[in-house]
Amino acid sequence: MVAVLSNISSIIIPVIIFYVVAYGLAARSNVYEDFIKGAKDGFYTVIQIMPTLIGLMVAVGVLRASGFLDFVGGLFSGAAARLGFSSELVPLMLIKMFSSSAATGLVLDIFKNHGPDSLIGLTTSIMMSCTETIFYTMSVYFLAAKVTKTRYTLKGALLSTFAGIAASIILAGMLV
Repeated sequence: MVAVLSNISSIIIPVIIFYVVAYGLAARSNVYEDFIKGAKDGFYTVIQIMPTLIGLMVAVGVLRASGFLDFVGGLFSGAAARLGFSSELVPLMLIKMFSSSAATGLVLDIFKNHGPDSLIGLTTSIMMSCTETIFYTMSVYFLAAKVTKTRYTLKGALLSTFAGIAASIILAGMLV
């Protein structure tokens, strides 16, 4: 079964690319020109969102280097302990909402200090896959699509992130 899944994952991207090209040709579209136009539009989108990306990266770097994240983790350590949540995961939870790559740095620190197979390591791994970079995603994609009214997006994203965090605590507790 594992070999079948491995083979499927090896061929799925080429199959999808072939399908898109074949569909474009069947629709009598100039596939190459459409590809170039899409790549050009993508380049302009990257240029438009670059200031937002740089601002997010700088803000996360400043918060991490200043020790503010450790301070916040200490503030919530009592409440986190009552919920079965390590206070070391509070900074990770906050940073993950802004930047996945910055959160990965915190994950590596947790793995180095506690190991990936510990309760906190398992909770960290599951939490990274169950949560989203809310503010990054909203700022980048809404800016690119020129969406100004986000309606319930933030509330829904925060609710789903907290559900993912709760699931990570429960699932990691079941695995240990």
